[in-house]
Amino acid sequence: MADRGEQQCKSVDVGMTRVFELFGKRWTGLIVATLMPGEVHFAELRRAIPGISERMLSDRLTELAGAGLVLREVDAGPPLRVAYRLTPAGEALDTALKELGRWAEEHLADASGCPEGLRSR
Repeated sequence: MADRGEQQCKSVDVGMTRVFELFGKRWTGLIVATLMPGEVHFAELRRAIPGISERMLSDRLTELAGAGLVLREVDAGPPLRVAYRLTPAGEALDTALKELGRWAEEHLADASGCPEGLRSR
């Protein structure tokens, strides 16, 4: 049986826990990726992410803003429009998201069920 000190060394990293508490929620990564090129209005975000409800999009954007990754800007109009953009902390995720995309292309099955390395060329 392992002693307590050994068990603590095998625990999950606190930073990784915080990352997956936020990015482990459905839609969060897609929202950040959609905002990566620049400012996007709420309606455009909703159209860009098929299947997400307005309520869920609003909730996720609020969480991302609370985490310091997204800024919300209101244009009083008329018409009233709300736009979102990444903060420098959010923009810093660009490299990590691109790397995850490359990993997915190589290791996750596409619609055919085959990882890239096994697909016929």
